[in-house]
Amino acid sequence: MTDARRSPVAQHRIAEIVAAELRARILAGEDGYRLPTQDQLVKEFGVSHPSVREALRILETEGLVTVRRGSVGGAEVHRPDGSSAAYHLGLALQGGRVTLGDLAAGLRELEPMCAAQCAEREDRHETVVPALNASVDASAALVGDGVAFTQAAREFHDLVVGFASNATVRYVVSGLVALWSVQEEAWAEALTRRGEYPTEEEADGAVHAHRRLVEEIAAGRAREAERVARAHLAATQALLLDRFDDGVVNVSSAASRQAIRSGRHLRL
Repeated sequence: MTDARRSPVAQHRIAEIVAAELRARILAGEDGYRLPTQDQLVKEFGVSHPSVREALRILETEGLVTVRRGSVGGAEVHRPDGSSAAYHLGLALQGGRVTLGDLAAGLRELEPMCAAQCAEREDRHETVVPALNASVDASAALVGDGVAFTQAAREFHDLVVGFASNATVRYVVSGLVALWSVQEEAWAEALTRRGEYPTEEEADGAVHAHRRLVEEIAAGRAREAERVARAHLAATQALLLDRFDDGVVNVSSAASRQAIRSGRHLRL
């Protein structure tokens, strides 16, 4: 394939073909996969350097590579993961003017389904229940420390979703949970600064709800686990929505981008 004399349109199409092949390699490759150098790609595909650079630019806009310029240049590969999915989902929600109330309602429909799947796992006593109990204990020890307690309590929700048996459900719902966690932790920081964080009794109530949910999961009662999870979500979401305007989901701030891309709220 040679494109030395091709028109810009033809060159762009060739770049898209090269990008498609490299994209497939990145997605199929193992962690740590590295792309060949630009010179190697030129030789392999029989195309010009501009076409290779355009192909890499396409992949860079998709977040699959970072192209480093200069003497130490090259293309660093980024396999897509839950954090990148959550961030782009957040951008779509923000662009669509989706409100926090709408996000909360979506989570009330979808997250309890993950709790039910946890209760249906045959290995729940070896894998799910010990991790959830440890998470509840960690949050219980932080009652009275607003921001730290909120972060620990959100970890419990991350785990419930992360233990869902269906991979598609895990990826989709974990992205929504990550987006809500960013909002809830920002809320906790704001209320703590104003001295208005909920009382220790309310925090104890959240811990109790988590323990109740673990009991239902351990007993294998999927329908009851789903019911408990939905009721708990409704109660905790109301604390945020009652104190703040039902604004649009926001992931465009530097703090939000960092929180989501850190992957701290994604247990896939």
